[in-house]
Amino acid sequence: MSRMTGNPDPSGLDEIDSQGGDDGEANANIIAVRRSAMDLLARREHARFELERKLLRRYPQHLIQQAVERLAEEGLQSDERFAESYVHQRAGRGYGPSRILRELQERGVDDSLAESILAVSGIDWHDIARRALTKKFGAVAEPLPLVEKARILRFLAYRGFSREHLPAPLG
Repeated sequence: MSRMTGNPDPSGLDEIDSQGGDDGEANANIIAVRRSAMDLLARREHARFELERKLLRRYPQHLIQQAVERLAEEGLQSDERFAESYVHQRAGRGYGPSRILRELQERGVDDSLAESILAVSGIDWHDIARRALTKKFGAVAEPLPLVEKARILRFLAYRGFSREHLPAPLG
């Protein structure tokens, strides 16, 4: 409950405040870490690793772990939600599953979670590859010179598409 209004405090800060008793400075630090974490989460979803890395710039590791663990328990921070959001955002910008998987791993998302999110995303990777190709190269005329085909294949590989996602003229 918020002290001023008697309404529930959605940040959970009153509960932290009432736990400490003697250690007021530690509670103030945990509250500051939690507020900073919630500020970051209010802007967009963050993976746990990513959130901890950003908070390390201002706070000690032990306080960050405590605060982030609590946020995860309360459902305010979720690697699964982050991964779902990230997959749809990056696919919308024309990136393929291999690149998205690598980027999720770099952001600290568990490999099995990242792979399962990609598998159940329902995204048409062939369509995304075709749109990325059209945006970059325009309409692809057949037959393609070998040099041009190699250039297109390098572009699609860089974007994270495998051979199975290639449009018909390139496959």
